[in-house]
Amino acid sequence: MPASPDRLTVNPLHRRSGDPDSISKHRLAETGMEPLTAFHAVRDETMLDGNARLNLATFVTTWMDDEADELYRGAFDKNMIDKDEYPQTAAIEQYCQRIIADLWHAPDPDAAPATSTVGSSEACMLAGIALKRRWQHRREAAGADTARPNLVMSSAVQVCWEKFCNYFEVEARFVPVSAEHPVLDGPGLADAVDERTIGVVGILGVTYTGAYEPIAELQRALDAIERDRGLDIPIHVDAASGGMIAPFLQPELAWDFRLPRVASINTSGHKYGLVYPGLGWVVWRDADALPESMVFRVSYLGGDTPTLALNFSRPGAQVLLQFYLFLRLGRAGYTEVQGESQRVAMHLSSAIGAMAAFELVSDGSTIPVFAWRLREGHSENWTLYDLSDRLRMRGWLVPAYPMPADLEETTVQRIVVRNGLTMDLAESLLDVVREEVAYLDALESPLPRPTSGQAFAH
Repeated sequence: MPASPDRLTVNPLHRRSGDPDSISKHRLAETGMEPLTAFHAVRDETMLDGNARLNLATFVTTWMDDEADELYRGAFDKNMIDKDEYPQTAAIEQYCQRIIADLWHAPDPDAAPATSTVGSSEACMLAGIALKRRWQHRREAAGADTARPNLVMSSAVQVCWEKFCNYFEVEARFVPVSAEHPVLDGPGLADAVDERTIGVVGILGVTYTGAYEPIAELQRALDAIERDRGLDIPIHVDAASGGMIAPFLQPELAWDFRLPRVASINTSGHKYGLVYPGLGWVVWRDADALPESMVFRVSYLGGDTPTLALNFSRPGAQVLLQFYLFLRLGRAGYTEVQGESQRVAMHLSSAIGAMAAFELVSDGSTIPVFAWRLREGHSENWTLYDLSDRLRMRGWLVPAYPMPADLEETTVQRIVVRNGLTMDLAESLLDVVREEVAYLDALESPLPRPTSGQAFAH
């Protein structure tokens, strides 16, 4: 009997007495199966997933050491919201918050409001709400209306900011990127902001290329706007990736709370924080930057629980893993781990940039991420989408995608180097890239099946 796409076939070697030989994928069966049978059925279903270590598309941590895995297994059941039941997990969350606030030069790290989240997207939402509330409170105190708030950002911003503006009824104002200004660097701000602007988002590690937006230059531009027009506009730094890179690899770079306009910063613990997904962090400069109205105090399981989150119940294990890494690595260890990722990224970008087919868009000297494009006029027979397909056949996931609005005619490929991509693996990847480029360059006509569909979306 042929396999049905609606049913999951159970391997006869894994079936126990009484277990079915197949089961619906889309409807709950009347009876279950033995745990080992269910275990093997699920594991077999995931066999076609890619090798996470060879996934160079994702920023998310795909490997931790054995001690972290053991700690994780022992904390699966901890609910981060239940601070009364798990007071030490709650205390460890505060330890992490203060460590991160100190890394980012908060004026008083012990008093800086902060919270863990399930990822940077939630952290960005909370930071955006705080900007909106602060703007509303100032307008109300001045007797002005609070309609039509707007948020200014680069058109290369991560999609979570578009979600924030959609969900929380804020006008998204995008400053276009261009070949001359591939990031938000000051020009264009004056035309975008007005008295209804709740803030400006600067990105420390643009998703498309890894580039840093110059937060200090954004502050200078906003200082000039305040002098000329009296508009006092704060900055939120979306440091989803760079927030755990810059303090260690570019410690002299002023991007954080050293800049007085920076009101809040977020990062992903599960990206270059080196923790399994999902974990994010958001820190505010001080109590004035976080409206008290955003903090809820609820009675939960017999205790009074202050909560600052969009989610309620969420895992606490990742918070413990973050503290484990802070203890295990320290500042020197994080510097070494992130520095090795950057060394691998720079090696890869240098080798790819030296190939006749390619031209670098970024080189990995900010976060360990770089992108390249096909050199103009190199070939009419293949595109970066074709190369992405060829690499996928060899097990490597290296996405090709168009740049953001106003640069969408440019297609790039990008590699994200994370802890676990060793120099030996990088050399293996370069060998594969050279082989596949040679194959594509040898084509006498375009491939018979077009492969130029977008292979990756942000």
